[in-house]
Amino acid sequence: MYEPAKDLANDAKNGGGTGGGKWKEYIAFASVPLVLVLGNSMLVPILPDLQRQLGVSDFQSSLVITLFSVAAGLIIPITGYLSDRYSRKKIILASLALYGVAGIVAGLGALWHSYGVLITARAVQGIGAAGTSPIAMALVGDMYKDGEESEALGLIEASNGTGKVISPIIGSLLALWTWYAPLFAFPFFCAASFVLMLMIKEPKSDKKPMAVRTYVSNVADVFKQKGKWLISSFLAGSLGLFILFGVLFRLSDVLEKKPYNIDGVAKGGILAIPLLGLVITAYMTGHHIKNNGVLMRRLMLLGLAILTASLVAAAFFHKNVWIVIGLASVGSVGTGMVLPCLNTLITGSVDSQHRGMITSLYSSLRFLGVAFGPPIFGWLAGKSDLLLYSVVAGLALCALGLVAGFVHPPKTAGDAA
Repeated sequence: MYEPAKDLANDAKNGGGTGGGKWKEYIAFASVPLVLVLGNSMLVPILPDLQRQLGVSDFQSSLVITLFSVAAGLIIPITGYLSDRYSRKKIILASLALYGVAGIVAGLGALWHSYGVLITARAVQGIGAAGTSPIAMALVGDMYKDGEESEALGLIEASNGTGKVISPIIGSLLALWTWYAPLFAFPFFCAASFVLMLMIKEPKSDKKPMAVRTYVSNVADVFKQKGKWLISSFLAGSLGLFILFGVLFRLSDVLEKKPYNIDGVAKGGILAIPLLGLVITAYMTGHHIKNNGVLMRRLMLLGLAILTASLVAAAFFHKNVWIVIGLASVGSVGTGMVLPCLNTLITGSVDSQHRGMITSLYSSLRFLGVAFGPPIFGWLAGKSDLLLYSVVAGLALCALGLVAGFVHPPKTAGDAA
């Protein structure tokens, strides 16, 4: 059962802007997940060229994406702890700087035809990525209350989806100049986000850093008190992204083969259609839910029901890729209803001294959901598409059951102050 934390009275004392200043802050926050997505997805179109130019295997080229994701997933909880103990803004800025500098090194590795330099730099980029979007979510929770938090988090989710829409297209366009251009272009995006984040004024905190043992004990207490609904929310969010990007991976593979033979920018444009549904719905949901717990629960249940129904229908129509793309678009609308609600509930569930860890654990599961979607979907598709869509429809139904059974927000939710 969701229970708002009782010790957040001072969280929003010094944070959050109003009017135009607020939207400047929103844009700065939205740039962080956008950079996170660009750093990985923008490279997908150049993997075949990378493999040819560096003379590496399919597995070695796939590590350029996988090693980044694994490094980020492992380090995210550590950056969450550091942001709770020290300064969220400093962690974000340091992470963006590391992310961008490692991007330059990765570009040099490609230029020098050194796979070792490239893959090492990609792992370092993953470490930098760990301190970006998850910590931005926690900082949003520190700065905004009374419904503004959900609006900002909805925009962050929309920005994440937008990155998924545009990154393959940008990568393909840059690769028309030279195959390694996306590697060198990425640090410029990092620099832009770094400059935008400089203007954020982090709320001042009068809380003293606690001993590691005490901190870990407190986090454990959070899960003892709220573990059922928190873990259910974590799993529902992770499953939603696992399904969405797994389906897109499968559609990408189908579109490249006969009789479609669609690749590059054209394929990116087609796959952008389902993601556009996520972007628009996530922003609208975040804008409207405010801290209305009743509305959040209704939207989460409706969104997961829509996702489940679209996957059941895809199991029947899996032989027609255009129908499946339409159903994926419907399913992404359902996912867009769910994620901003979960983000708001999770971010507002604990006090600021532990928020970074909670949002980081949630983000880590989301990250792993996206990372493992493509290989698992590829394996299931090797059996049959009917099996694939039947299995993921069952997973969506499980997510619906978790939310229905364990996530019961109060009438006023998300703002735990």
